Amino acid sequence: MFQLSKRVEYGLIALRHMAMHPTGQVYTAKELAKEYDIPYELLAKVLQKLARSGLIFSLQGVRGGYTLGQDPNKLSVAHVIRIIEEEKPMIAECYVEGADSCSIFDVCTIRKPLGKVQRNLNILFDKMTIQEII
Repeated sequence: MFQLSKRVEYGLIALRHMAMHPTGQVYTAKELAKEYDIPYELLAKVLQKLARSGLIFSLQGVRGGYTLGQDPNKLSVAHVIRIIEEEKPMIAECYVEGADSCSIFDVCTIRKPLGKVQRNLNILFDKMTIQEII
């Protein structure tokens, strides 16, 4: 079964939280980790990656933390996944690793149907915005 990584799940949770509240409100990784009972260290790494990409802003200082950097109506879930995972989500290893990863690649009878499912997933995640998951 296709499954998003915990990093992606935590990133989406954090972005959703920020999008649900007034623009410009600042959240720390510790606050978000405590609120959703998720591992602080992993969430902090995900937030740093999102900040480096410009999806969120990182503010330093005593009142520092993170704030949403883009309009949640224009921020696609696919874009978030690509930033966190550095690739598109894939349902079959051969689509990630290529023909060399699979001994039956050339004769596989499910590769093409899975490719159709993969394309549909890509379209769905490309169209779905952070605003839609609020």
